[in-house]
This record gives sequence, C-alpha cells and structure tokens, in this order.
Amino acid sequence: MSLHVSQHPLANHLLAELRDVKTEPASFRRRARLLSTILMLEATADLPIRKEIVETPLEKTEATKLGCGLAVVPILRAGLSMLESALELFPDVAVGYVGLERSHETAVASSYYSKLPPLAGRRVLCVDPMLATGGSASQAIALLKQHGATDVSLVCVVAAPEGVERMIQDHPEVPIFVAALDRELNGSKYILPGLGDYGDRLYGTH
Repeated sequence: MSLHVSQHPLANHLLAELRDVKTEPASFRRRARLLSTILMLEATADLPIRKEIVETPLEKTEATKLGCGLAVVPILRAGLSMLESALELFPDVAVGYVGLERSHETAVASSYYSKLPPLAGRRVLCVDPMLATGGSASQAIALLKQHGATDVSLVCVVAAPEGVERMIQDHPEVPIFVAALDRELNGSKYILPGLGDYGDRLYGTH
C-alpha cells in the first residue's frame, strides 16, 4: 500500500476552505468538486496508454490515448460528491455504487445497496471523502474484489492514521490518494481536525 498526499497548492487551498465551519453548503459543494478533480487526476496519472494514428486538419500523426477502461465506485452518500469530477474527466467511465451506513454507536458499517458494472480489466477508483476507521472503505474494496476488480485505488479527501492502518492490514496493495493525512480520531470516530460530517456539510443536513 502506498499513501499519496497531494502537494498541489490549490488542493491545500481548497481543503482549508472545506475545513472552515463558515463555508456554506453551496460553496462547500463547489470546492469539494474542484478538489475531487485534482485528486482524480493524481490517482490516474499512471494509467496505461496506447498509441494511435489520428488525422489532424493538416496531416496524420501518432497520438496517445488511454489504454484501459476506468470505473468509479462512490461509497454512498458522501462519495457521490466525487462522482461528477470523474464523469467530467473520463466521459466513458463506468459507474457503480456501494451503500454503506455507519452506526453512530458502534462505528461499524452495514451494507444496504450495491450496483456494480463489470470490473475485470478496468482501473477502479473507489471514492469516499473521509477515511476514518477504514471499515467502510475496507468492506467496499472487498466487495469490488469479489466482483472481479484487480486494479483498485482509493481516493479520499481526508484520512485518519487509523483508517490508513486498517487499509494496510486488509488491502496492502491498494494505493490511497488524499488531500491530507489528519491527526487522529476522536471518541466518536470523527477525524481531527477534519472538517465535520462531509455529507451534512454538502447537503446542509444534521
């Protein structure tokens, strides 16, 4: 497993605005989408490529195109905020969904929905903004593997060391791409300093 923490200045700037409690939902959604775009680009920088001859208005030339299919699988509901960025960057991307809900009492996630495209032979991006305990991400990636995924990356906005450690134990080959590695989890399993409940911040719910 390799942890990639974005060093892009704009990623740091957007994350600072997401952390700010004064950022309203509409502004939060815009900044979350921009930050997700940066993270998606970093997570796909090593995609396989292929050469192809294309014809410009003036002549034929060799060009480089993507050499493998791509699938993105958001973990509902907060992961949906990262889906639009993937769709804008990769128009032919296949989309799946995994619904996991974390109990506030036990911090254990239970599955309530999954719908996945064919995953074999594709680069699969599992997206969830917050990697806290790592339980939801680990369950989701195990499900992706059961459905044929062999090339999986996890893309998050913020991670806690506890979640990273869980991923190392359960899925050591899966790279993780984040905007920040935060300090720790609190007693309620929220990331510190974090940015609160991502879904609530996105949609103005509590």
